[in-house]
Amino acid sequence: GQAVLGMWGWQDYHLSTGNHVQKLDPRLAPISTALGVLGMPGMTAYFGFLDICTPKAGETAYISGAAGAVGAIVGQIAKIKGLRVVGSAGSDDKVKYLLNDCGYDAAFNYKTTPTKDWPAKIRELCPKGIDCYFDNVGGDMTDAVFMNLANFARISLCGVISQYNNEKPELGPRQTYMTLLVKQARAEGFIVSRFMNRWPEGIQQMGQWLKEGKLKYREDILDGLENTPKAFMRMLKGENMGKQLVRVS
Repeated sequence: GQAVLGMWGWQDYHLSTGNHVQKLDPRLAPISTALGVLGMPGMTAYFGFLDICTPKAGETAYISGAAGAVGAIVGQIAKIKGLRVVGSAGSDDKVKYLLNDCGYDAAFNYKTTPTKDWPAKIRELCPKGIDCYFDNVGGDMTDAVFMNLANFARISLCGVISQYNNEKPELGPRQTYMTLLVKQARAEGFIVSRFMNRWPEGIQQMGQWLKEGKLKYREDILDGLENTPKAFMRMLKGENMGKQLVRVS
């Protein structure tokens, strides 16, 4: 009768020896949060932003893919730490979610803003430049952000979702390196598993912020294991609002 978390397949049943199984405490938060704000996405936001971007109060943070399960949490952590927070998302509803629910100071719909105008739009929303960039997207968005970096900016490379379905990888412009040099900026990629031994620390802090009402989250749930591929495609297309989940039964 106990709820547990494990890295298993998309399947109805799994037989486990108990190794590599995490016990969940439903008193801390609903158990579904172990797949979201108190799970891998939440820990990605927590350690990827705080450890790699080393934010300081009064700075400006920019998050691409800001309404996703990771991005929405990154922005709220940035607000808790006293930063000005700006992001981009793929629909007007998602922009409203960022502004009204997640506390973002500014955000824009990148799908209704021509790509060529992204640098100017970001400059308008981040007039002092970007000190911390949490990158979930890569591609043209990252090029636009790099044109608006502040001196000594820190960049956390979390994902490149704009590139995952490409048949051939895009080669990045050489100008990126010049920007890092001139701005004396630092970019670092990470996989959240490197912080695995510190997850209890992150879960405890994130759980406390949830209790204090400083963190909000959304879940987008489809019912039925047979809908898992559909749910996965919805996530890749940006059709979900919040953490995409599948309820098996």
